[in-house]
Amino acid sequence: MERNTKEQLLVVDSIKKHFKLKSGFREPEKRLHAVDGVSFEVKRDSVFALVGESGCGKSTVARMILRLLPLTAGKIFFKGEDISDISGERLKKFRRSVQIVFQDPFASLNPRMRIADTLSEPFKIHKIVPKNEIRDRVAHLIERVGLSRDALGRYPHEFSGGQRQRICIARALALSPELIIADEPLSALDVSIQAQILNLFQEIKKEMAISFVLISHDLKVVRYFSDEVAVMYLGKIVEKAKTEDLFNAPKHPYTELLLSSAPQIKYSYKSSVTGNSKDSNKLQVTSNKLKTNDKDSSLVTRHPLPNDVPSPIELPPGCPFHPRCLKRTDACDKKVPELKESGDRDVSCHLY
Repeated sequence: MERNTKEQLLVVDSIKKHFKLKSGFREPEKRLHAVDGVSFEVKRDSVFALVGESGCGKSTVARMILRLLPLTAGKIFFKGEDISDISGERLKKFRRSVQIVFQDPFASLNPRMRIADTLSEPFKIHKIVPKNEIRDRVAHLIERVGLSRDALGRYPHEFSGGQRQRICIARALALSPELIIADEPLSALDVSIQAQILNLFQEIKKEMAISFVLISHDLKVVRYFSDEVAVMYLGKIVEKAKTEDLFNAPKHPYTELLLSSAPQIKYSYKSSVTGNSKDSNKLQVTSNKLKTNDKDSSLVTRHPLPNDVPSPIELPPGCPFHPRCLKRTDACDKKVPELKESGDRDVSCHLY
């Protein structure tokens, strides 16, 4: 894979993660192919999204990028440097530049630590700020995410879910990272709070030029926030394109079904400055009522995906999606399609 370090901040090159499973006496060894040859690039000051059904390998990719999980195969490059097997001080330095916001804000905060101590910890571990300046830095962080300084003396259980996620975002910003991995950061929040956190992410990106890897199954969030999106299915990327291109004209049959099965929630944009771009607007939820019989309803579920997802332990021959595909041909159950360029995107399908 070609790497232009001026444009590309992160390059993920054919990474794999296979988990060895326990087997009985004299039974053949089985492996779960959680991630199986995933490649993509994240450009500077951009948002790259990974979408797909639960269990497709999105969060495993996030943990591999952060080096929380070792790679079975493949390479990961950050700013042109291979970080696939770094350790010690090099790994510590890398983690100053790459931070994560987890799905569950309560589980990712120490319930016995006050917020001031939680936000002070990154400064103390990495020793990049004099001790007498840490207090002011922490106060600035908590105000940056829309909370008052009074929050610093309180514990995580004293906050709502949205407030806890703001605290997690403040912690991620403490070391001025160049890349934030947001792993389902909104799924534990209600819709109105999701809009607030999305607006905060948008402000942070605009002000600090931070790149994001957004891991999500929520397509409305992906469409609003991302610049480029890759669709994962059973550990592989089946389609990758610019966000609007993919949403306006999906090519892979799985992408088509995924988009058609997603709930549709109406949003409105309230302009905060002159201009019509997403960067200059605030996201607002106009309604979240379920009205399945109303054409103008704010939340409508269209067509469900057919059949169950095959087991990642015993994948079907040929294209992994062919048992559920409405457009399958004879070639689909014999040969695995390659992810290759097709017009304005990459797609893994025998139809292209």
